[in-house]
Amino acid sequence: MTPLTTAKTILIAEDSSVIQSLTRKILEQQKYRVVVAKNGGEVLKQLEAHHVDGVLMDINIPFKDGLECTRDIRQHADARIRQLPIIAITGNANNYSMEQFREAGITDYLPKPLDFDALVRAVRQHVG
Repeated sequence: MTPLTTAKTILIAEDSSVIQSLTRKILEQQKYRVVVAKNGGEVLKQLEAHHVDGVLMDINIPFKDGLECTRDIRQHADARIRQLPIIAITGNANNYSMEQFREAGITDYLPKPLDFDALVRAVRQHVG
């Protein structure tokens, strides 16, 4: 059995407890560790408190939206945090262009309703 220290940790920034719970279960089945932020105000706190390897960022979260959180991450003093892969999740992809996502610093995005196979593929591709 491999030690837990080799497990990658994903921060799920998502205010829907249903989506959060399903996403957590899917990622844990794939042997990822999961940290959760229920709103944009918790994202940086969680990234600073835990060693995280990637972020699943809901664009429509309360307090600070996902694009604003992503910009904050990209400007963080800690290079490890600044360079994290960020996969946006949004039910309103049509309201945003890939250019807006890229400008904010988003690595990739997935539309809602979430396709969990696509989610696992994206996490593996960007986080390992």
